[in-house]
Amino acid sequence: MKFFSDNAAPVHPRIWAAMQAADLADTAYDGDALSARLDAAFSGLFGVPCAAIWVATGTAGNCLALSAMVPPHGGVVCHREAHIEMDEGGAPGFFLHGAKLLLAEGEGAKITPETARAVLDAIRPGVHQVQPHAISITQATECGRVYTAQEVAAIGALAKERGLGLHMDGARFANAIAYLGCNPADVTVSAGVDALTFGCVKNGGMSAEAIVFFAPDLVDVVRYRRKRAGHLQSKGRYLAAQVLAMIEGDLWLENARAANAAAQEIAAACGDRLIHPVEANEVFVILAPAEQAALRAQGFDFYDWNAPAGTSGAARLVTAWSSPPREVEALARAIAAL
Repeated sequence: MKFFSDNAAPVHPRIWAAMQAADLADTAYDGDALSARLDAAFSGLFGVPCAAIWVATGTAGNCLALSAMVPPHGGVVCHREAHIEMDEGGAPGFFLHGAKLLLAEGEGAKITPETARAVLDAIRPGVHQVQPHAISITQATECGRVYTAQEVAAIGALAKERGLGLHMDGARFANAIAYLGCNPADVTVSAGVDALTFGCVKNGGMSAEAIVFFAPDLVDVVRYRRKRAGHLQSKGRYLAAQVLAMIEGDLWLENARAANAAAQEIAAACGDRLIHPVEANEVFVILAPAEQAALRAQGFDFYDWNAPAGTSGAARLVTAWSSPPREVEALARAIAAL
């Protein structure tokens, strides 16, 4: 019973069906009819003209988006627990040709205007220090916390004040929107976001993510960088098919709501063991080593996590669109019985 990552979840049947329907001869790379529909599809979703391209991974999406904002000698302000800092193997430095990540603090892996400003204000103007060119935030964060529209707008205002780009890593963007119940534009383009990495794989996709550009001038350079980075797949229609199937008909929200509901069921059984409020599909819970072993002996699979001060152990439990209700209920019962 797997609760270690939503990356391990199966591909949604509607995604498979869309890929099968795309299994016809068409123009190679991104010149096909499905790829040509992405701009209009995302413009409809966000209610403003925007440009969108597919990539195969979230890492590529994050780094290619940032590469349009940040020169090799520049820097990106992000949380010290952001995925681009902790889990992408130095890919930002690789794709950005040496640009530096400038690490900010914040509870729940959320930066604030104050913590970002603390980083920015410590940098002297001039060639002797890396100068910031962008801010990157994660929605939902690595601690499963969600930025509200007001919180994103406050960061967006700071970015505009300082002349910085604003990128959103939306690997779990669907889970955040499902939690907030808001228009997706409210926490992106209306709040000052320039580019969004729109996650699909964690939410039932197979091998496609999208970069959505609300600042259309950024997309042209990324098209070249995507090719140079080896991410311009020759049969791109299969990636476009996945992305379109996810957003047309609101499958992205349907799947996220199912994952979030499963996480809430588990969270309700955790009581005061919870480390963070559960706002998406991740549950961080205090579990002593013996308790972790007891759960694993019952067949539950999850990641160990950094234990808060004063505790002996912790775990991360992640639900997915496909988490079987009987397994979710069983895990909730098992935790409650510890």
